[in-house]
Order: sequence, then structure tokens, then C-alpha cells
Amino acid sequence: MNDWPTALRVNAFVRAVEHAGGSAAVLARGDRDSGVVLLLAIDRDGTVRLLERERDLNGRTRIVRRKPDMVGEAALTPYWQDRRQRDPDLWVVEAIVAAAEPLAAETLWAD
Repeated sequence: MNDWPTALRVNAFVRAVEHAGGSAAVLARGDRDSGVVLLLAIDRDGTVRLLERERDLNGRTRIVRRKPDMVGEAALTPYWQDRRQRDPDLWVVEAIVAAAEPLAAETLWAD
């Protein structure tokens, strides 16, 4: 999956979320081939997290939570909209599902 375009990864993630009984929506489309993906993960209890994969200086990847001090979708929306303005290649995906992180690891961020 490492060489899959971002558009295919996002599509695979949306299908995985739906298959798991959740719902997903692409809030912003970025570069079809190599855009970075921000995931707005909403748990069934309403907990919202903004997740992103990043690489360290040694090339290792990890999933990080952006703006952990912000609570709720309304608080996080201006953050991702600002990022999107600065980076039009950025994808933003919202998922309402019980296990967003494992699904993202298997599809969006699989190596």
C-alpha cells in the first residue's frame, strides 16, 4: 500500500469505516497522489481527535494527535481549515466509528 495514491488510500479508509458500521466523509480533497491526510476521528461517545501520520528524522512513522487541548469538532474545524489554506494538497477526512485509529493504520497510513 506504500505506493498507493492518497486518493485510493482515502477511498479504502472510507469503505473500511462503512464496513465497520460507521460513517466517513471527505471534508477536503488534497493532492490525488501524495497529499497528507488529517483524520477527524469521532468516537461513538462524541470524543473527537485530530490525527495525522508524521515521520521523524530517522524516517520512522508515528501517528500523532494534533491540538489535544481542543475539545469538540467546532474547536478543531478552524485549525484544519487554516492548515488547508496553507496547504491545498492536504486531505481532511471525518470518521464516526468505534475504532478509527486501527482502521486508519490499516488503510490510510499503512506502509
